Amino acid sequence: MSQTLPKSPEAMMAVAEATLAALPVHMREAAARVSVRVEEFAEPAILDEFGIRDPHQLTGLYQGVPLIHESVTWPSPEGALIFLYRQPILAEWRARGDVTLEDLVAHVFIHELGHHFGWSDEEMDALLEADG
Repeated sequence: MSQTLPKSPEAMMAVAEATLAALPVHMREAAARVSVRVEEFAEPAILDEFGIRDPHQLTGLYQGVPLIHESVTWPSPEGALIFLYRQPILAEWRARGDVTLEDLVAHVFIHELGHHFGWSDEEMDALLEADG
């Protein structure tokens, strides 16, 4: 893919959609109710909640009830939502220089989707390292 492709919000969304489409069927089906949004930065209230001062430090966020906690008695009322934060992703890509922008967007998306499946950060890091 071209390095210029995912710089727009729409192109980053397309990378996330392609990443989801490439997952095994059982994972795609489990992620069917997850919505994805590309925003420039996280809202100040979100940054405050996590104690993050620099908005460039948060590249993505999962909001929702992980599948391992969702049940008939505790369903997710609004469904799950993944945010991809465009400016922080672009800043990390420029700073690193060792990854394509498409791969970085896919990495952030998979990391946030992992929260939907109830995986810990450590489990996701191990899976992403094994894959990449």
